[in-house]
Amino acid sequence: MSYATIDAILVQYDGELSAAQAHGMASGLLAVNGKFNNEKWLYELLQNTPPLSAEHKVELLGLFDDIQDVLIDDEFEFDLFLPDEEESDLLERVDGLREWCKGFLLGVGFANTATKFSQQTQEILKDVSEITKLDTDIELDDEEAENDFMELTEYLRAAVLALRDDFSAKS
Repeated sequence: MSYATIDAILVQYDGELSAAQAHGMASGLLAVNGKFNNEKWLYELLQNTPPLSAEHKVELLGLFDDIQDVLIDDEFEFDLFLPDEEESDLLERVDGLREWCKGFLLGVGFANTATKFSQQTQEILKDVSEITKLDTDIELDDEEAENDFMELTEYLRAAVLALRDDFSAKS
């Protein structure tokens, strides 16, 4: 399933979140609670939209289930769902990264019932929050900006797994 396909489905139903935000939200929900219900995520994602077609519902639930499967696995296979590098420029990918982080924070906040976070979780959530403020005033051919982008995505991949481990240790 492609980023463009999921994004088009969300746009078609006037969803308020982009594909990156939807993936971030599901990732945050599942990092906090690996057993979070995919139907509940879908309801939160599209609660003010027309009913989904069966085909689109299968696509979106498949996205959630894929994230859940990867986060249950102890391998380091988790990846962010961002605009494709071949189909988008660095600005679009940075914007997608910011949107993913916003969705992630939304998901963590929605799934978390604790009032106190571990020090590690606090630091990660602060970092993710800071990423939502990234400046997109960059040169498209700036190799350093491209490297910075890659480092941020790698950090976020590791951060999701660290949060998953932190929250699963508490349950």
